[in-house]
Amino acid sequence: MKIDTIYIENAAESHPNTYDIIKRIKYKNIIYCNSYSEVFNSNNQNFRIQKESPSLILAYKKKNFILKAPEKFTIGFKNNYYFSHLLNCPYDCKYCFLQGMFNSANYVLFVNYEDFYSNIKKIAGNNEEYSCFFSGYDSDSLALENVTNFLKKFIKYFEEIKKGVLEIRSKSINIKVFEKIKPLANVIPAFSLNPEHVVKEFEDKTPSLSKRLKAIIKLQNLGWSIGLRFDPLIYCEQQGDYEEFFKNVFEFIDKNKIHSVTLGRFRMPDRYLKKISKVRPDNNLIQFENVKRMFPKLDQGYDEFQQTFLIKLLTRFIEKEKIFAN
Repeated sequence: MKIDTIYIENAAESHPNTYDIIKRIKYKNIIYCNSYSEVFNSNNQNFRIQKESPSLILAYKKKNFILKAPEKFTIGFKNNYYFSHLLNCPYDCKYCFLQGMFNSANYVLFVNYEDFYSNIKKIAGNNEEYSCFFSGYDSDSLALENVTNFLKKFIKYFEEIKKGVLEIRSKSINIKVFEKIKPLANVIPAFSLNPEHVVKEFEDKTPSLSKRLKAIIKLQNLGWSIGLRFDPLIYCEQQGDYEEFFKNVFEFIDKNKIHSVTLGRFRMPDRYLKKISKVRPDNNLIQFENVKRMFPKLDQGYDEFQQTFLIKLLTRFIEKEKIFAN
């Protein structure tokens, strides 16, 4: 991976992961800073311009390692949490909330992986029932693995967490880390999937649907139980498109090696949506969603589309108890 500039927070300078990461990157400049927020949160940044050539910021996270997931965000577990060791993503999906959430398109990587693990271990140990921890909320969990080596170290931690489950959500086909590790029952590689026409129109720089499905098959053959994440679903008046899509997916993969399936609607806080609509006037999806927020009745069709038609359709291919609408 080529990065013109690497920013290193002073607190992260001497961490072993910092040295390890720098060795794997071709870069031109290193700049040290007191806090990553000096670079990442500064005003007068242009997300779209930075997206063309983002810098990497290596930082040391001090608090809020693990956060409670929204109430409906579950794949069957009572206790649900998410964490973000990485901020921002190399992909450029038109529906991505990160472009409205952050001022900067630069990557922030928190190098103190061990603190994420110790917090997860503590939380899982304190809960009587199983806890699920979602990776990939503010980034793509696999896309930058060649740089971070985060999952290479982190997956092994879960051999010791008896009441914890790790979901690794991604659009990436960079699955080498799974090929080199014995499959664990409490680690779930999960792939975000959409029809190919949606991938081409809205999921810029991501692998094609067919490549993602081939990656899934490869992992299933190695013994991994896979999560399917139909998220976000883009409303389509031609309901036959999704019927054909689900049929192709489940004909291609082994449904007996599926841990769970989720359906997720397009969701974004209003303030992010308004921000994106101003800086990306050419983004028709965002502009249409902005109009729907002003006229809520336009959104009723989607709720029926997701909650009735799609769930009913999915039960043709997989057990209903494995389907979750988020």
